[in-house]
Amino acid sequence: MTDLHFQHWPPGLPHRIDVPKQSIAQNLIDTASRLPDKVAIHYYGTQISYGDLLERVERLAGWLQAQGVARGDRVLLYMQNSPQWIIGYYAILRADAAVIPVNPMNHRAEIEHIARDTGARIALVGSEILDHVRPLIDTRDLDRIVVAAYADMADPDSDLEMPDSLAGMTDEGITGAGLTRWTDALAGDAAPGPLRSGADDLAIIPYSSGTTGHPKGCVHHHRSVQATAQAYKYWSPFTEETTLLAVLPFFHVTGMQNSMNAPILTGATLVLMSRWDRDLAAELIRRYRVNMFRSITTMVIDLLNAPHFDSYDLSSLRTMGGGGAAMPEAVAARLKDLTGLDFVEGYGLTETAAATHINPPQAPRRQCLGIPIFDVESRVLDIDSGAELGPGESGEIVTHGPQVFEGYWNNPDATAAAFIELGGKRFFRTGDIGHYDADGFFYMSDRMKRMINASGFKVWPAEVEALMHRHPGISEACVIGAPDARRGETVKAYVVRRPDAGNLSEADVIAWCHDNMAAYKCPKHIIFRDSLPKTGSGKVKWRDLAEAEATRAGEQG
Repeated sequence: MTDLHFQHWPPGLPHRIDVPKQSIAQNLIDTASRLPDKVAIHYYGTQISYGDLLERVERLAGWLQAQGVARGDRVLLYMQNSPQWIIGYYAILRADAAVIPVNPMNHRAEIEHIARDTGARIALVGSEILDHVRPLIDTRDLDRIVVAAYADMADPDSDLEMPDSLAGMTDEGITGAGLTRWTDALAGDAAPGPLRSGADDLAIIPYSSGTTGHPKGCVHHHRSVQATAQAYKYWSPFTEETTLLAVLPFFHVTGMQNSMNAPILTGATLVLMSRWDRDLAAELIRRYRVNMFRSITTMVIDLLNAPHFDSYDLSSLRTMGGGGAAMPEAVAARLKDLTGLDFVEGYGLTETAAATHINPPQAPRRQCLGIPIFDVESRVLDIDSGAELGPGESGEIVTHGPQVFEGYWNNPDATAAAFIELGGKRFFRTGDIGHYDADGFFYMSDRMKRMINASGFKVWPAEVEALMHRHPGISEACVIGAPDARRGETVKAYVVRRPDAGNLSEADVIAWCHDNMAAYKCPKHIIFRDSLPKTGSGKVKWRDLAEAEATRAGEQG
C-alpha cells in the first residue's frame, strides 16, 4: 500500500468523496429539475434541453415498462453515439432495468452470445445495423427490437452534415414482426412507475473478453457506476460551464462515464458526433467554444496531421485527455507545441467502470497511467509469490475501490479468479504488469493477459479464434498482435486450411471475418501454414508465433 501519490494530489480536492446512494437515472432527473432549459446536447444542428431530454426518457421508460420490463431485467443498447443512445440508456435505467451496451461494430454471432447470456428480451437498435440483430427475432432470442434512425434527431437544414451513410436514414417504412419504430415507442403516453432502483441494484453489464472464447459480462451496480461518474465530476472537473466534444463511443465505459454520465450529472453541454471526422470536430470546437475534449491517440494523431491544421480554431480548449492506449511521446510533445495543452492520460478497465488512475491535471506525466483517484487503493504484487512490491519493482497491478465491479455475469469461476483478498479487502487482479515510482505514479510495462491493443480497442485473440473456427474452410487459427506504425498493434492470424478448402485465400478469409465480426477485431494479415506449433498437450504455442513476429518486425524496423 502506498500514499506517495498524495504529494501530487490536485490542489483543493479531498482524498475521498461521498458518492450518492442513488440510481444513475436520478442524476438526470436532478439536473433536469435544476436546469430544464439549459442545452444538454448539440447534435448536427439540433439542440436538446435537459427538460426535453428527460421528457423523452420518461416516455421511453413508460413504453418499456408497458412491454413488461421490470426491475433487474436486461435490455440491449446497440447503437452509435446519438441522442437516441443517451435517451435509451437513461430510459432503461429509469424503467429500473439494466443496460447491456453493445459495440455497434459487433455482428450477429457476437450479439447472439450477449443476448443469450443476459437473457435480454428487448433491444434498442440503430437502423443502420438492424440486419445484424433482426435474425434474433426469428430465433426467439429477442422478443422486440426498437429501431432508431439518428437522422430523425438532426437538423436536415444544418450545414453540419452527418456521415452520408447515416444522413438519409429514417425509421419510416420499418415494419415486420417484433419491430417497433423509435418514434412510435416515444409517441405513447404510458408513464413509468416510481423509480425504485438504488445503489445496490443492477445498472450495466458491459462485456469484456479475455483468455476464453466468449466475452464475459461485467456486473456493475449503480453504486460502482456512480463512483466513477462522481470522481470525474471533481477530477476533470465538470461544471455547468463545461462544453464537451463527445466522440468517444458510449458503449465503452470511458465514453459512457467521462463523455456522458459525468457531464449529465453536472449539467454540462455535450457536442455530439456519431462518427469521428477531424474537420467537423474542429468546426464544432470553434462554433460551440468547446473547452473539454476527451479522445484516443488515433484521433489526436489524425487531427494534428490535417494538412490545414493551421486553419483550425482550437483556442477555446482548456483540457484534453483520454486513455485506452499510451499517447506516444512525440505526439504529446507536438500537441503541446501546437496547442499549449497537455494530454492527460488515465487508466481503467471495463471491470472498473472506467478510471481508477488519472494523471493530476496540474502535473501530468506522459506515457503514465497516473495516480490512484478517490478512495482507490492499488498495489503491485510479485507474479510468482504474490508478495507486495515497492517503488520501481514490476508486478501485477491489483486494485481496490468503489468502482470495482461485482463480478462476471453467471460466471462464478471467472469471478473467483479475478479477485484476491489482502488485509481483509477484495482486490481486482487487472492482469496488467507495471510499477509505481517514488512519487506514487503508476506505469504499465506489459500484460499477463493475452490481448492486442489496436488504437485503444482491446482485441482478445481467443474470441477472434473462436469466431474464425466457424469458417467452413478453416481447420485451425492462431491470432497474435503484430506491430503497426499507426495503430500500435494490429491483428494477424496464422491459419491451417481444411483439406476441402480449395484455394481459400487471404482475401477470402479477411472478407469472411468482416462479415462475421467487428472490423477492429478482423485480422489484417493471414498467414497460411500446414500446421501450427503445439505443446505436448496439444495447445497452440501462440507465444512462439508472437515472439517470431516481434523479431521479424525488429529486423525490418
